[in-house]
Amino acid sequence: VQLVESGGGSVQAGGSLRLSCEASGFTHSIWCMAWFRQAPGKEREGVAVISSDGGTSYADSVKGRFTISKDNAKNTLALQMYNLKPEDTAMYYCAAVDGYGLSLSWTDFGYWGQGTQVTVSS
Repeated sequence: VQLVESGGGSVQAGGSLRLSCEASGFTHSIWCMAWFRQAPGKEREGVAVISSDGGTSYADSVKGRFTISKDNAKNTLALQMYNLKPEDTAMYYCAAVDGYGLSLSWTDFGYWGQGTQVTVSS
């Protein structure tokens, strides 16, 4: 399985960005996918997760501002981010794990992309 993120960049507070993740190598359709982020000196944290049947869960810090979605036909995952804040600045990673579930714990995911940087200035 390979995951490739794109869409990061630099924006001012209040701005928007859309991250994308292209996935390849899936041999079946039962996958849980998620976005994580890690800022310098901080632990990796779960941002949003989407289950194989479309269920979603979000970190409290991004609820109402971020939306996770997927296109099963194209094997792509997206994270639409609105009203970005300086504290959203981090490297964002796409992750996947086969099976059902809705975990936001990074230890549950076995496949990772290389990350894309998001920088929000005040």
